[in-house]
Amino acid sequence: MVSSSHEAMHRIFQKEPGVFGRAIRALDLPFPEPVSVALMPTDLTETTPLERRVDTLLRFDTEHQGSFLLAVESQGRRDSGKPASWAYYTSYLHAKYHLPTVLLITCQDKSTAVWAAGPFSVGPAHWPMLTIRPLVLGPHNVPVITDVRAAAADVPLATLSAITHSKDANADAILKALAAALKTIDGDDAEIFSELTEQGLANSPALKTWRKLVTVELSFFKSETSQRLRAEGRAEERAEAVLRVFEQRGIEVPDSVREQVVGCDDLDTLRVWFDRAFAVVAAEELFAEE
Repeated sequence: MVSSSHEAMHRIFQKEPGVFGRAIRALDLPFPEPVSVALMPTDLTETTPLERRVDTLLRFDTEHQGSFLLAVESQGRRDSGKPASWAYYTSYLHAKYHLPTVLLITCQDKSTAVWAAGPFSVGPAHWPMLTIRPLVLGPHNVPVITDVRAAAADVPLATLSAITHSKDANADAILKALAAALKTIDGDDAEIFSELTEQGLANSPALKTWRKLVTVELSFFKSETSQRLRAEGRAEERAEAVLRVFEQRGIEVPDSVREQVVGCDDLDTLRVWFDRAFAVVAAEELFAEE
C-alpha cells in the first residue's frame, strides 16, 4: 500500500515543479534553467497486461538546451527489484518521447538515499548494456531550513526540507520555521503545503509536533468553511480519478454515469468506485451492488 509520505515526497513536485531547480542548485549540478514545465501522464503501461507507472512525470523546456523529462520516484527503503524498474522507466520514456530523461529519487532515509544513487548496471558485469545513475534528494543533501525568512522565501523547498528531514534531530526547528512561513502566503496554497507536510510526516515522531503547530499557529485553516471546501476538493479529485481510469481503459462513459460520479460528494463511495473502475467491463457496472 502506498503511504501518505510516499505521495507527499513526489506530489510536491507536481504542486511546485520549480522546487526541483532550486534544490539542485544547492548541489551545484549542471542542469539548465527551464523556461516552462508541463505535468506529463504517469501511465507507462504497454499493450500487455503488465502495468507500470512512475510517481510523477514532468517535462522541462529550457531556452537554449532543449527539453528533458523528469521522472520522480519516492523510495522509502532498499528494494532490489527497483533498479530494473528504473531502467525500464528511463529507457521507455526516452523511446516514447525522444527526450533526455532524468530519474529523480526522493528519500527520507540517508542509507536508502545512498543506495538509490547507484550506479546500477543492466547486462553482464564485463559488458554492461545500460547503467542507471539516479539523481537522489534525501537527508544527506536537501538543505535544512530552520530560518523563518528563508522558509517564507521558498515555501515549497521548505516543505521538501521538512518532509525529507522528518527523522532528524532538528526536525522540530524545521517545522516551526515552515509553520511560520505558511502564514505569509496565500491561504489556499498554505493549506495545500500544510496537508502535504502532514502526509509526508506520516509514521514519524515529527507528525505529532506538526499537528500541534497546525492547531496553534495555523488555526485559520480549521474553520468550518475551510473544512467544507477541502472535503469538496477531495471529492472532485476522486471523481476525476474514477473517470480517468475509464479513459485509460478505453471504456465509454455515458452522460448519466458521468453526472452521477461528478455529483457524488461521499469520499468513501468514491473510493469504492475508484477501486471498482479497474475491474468493471462497462461504466454502468460501477454502481452494481456488492
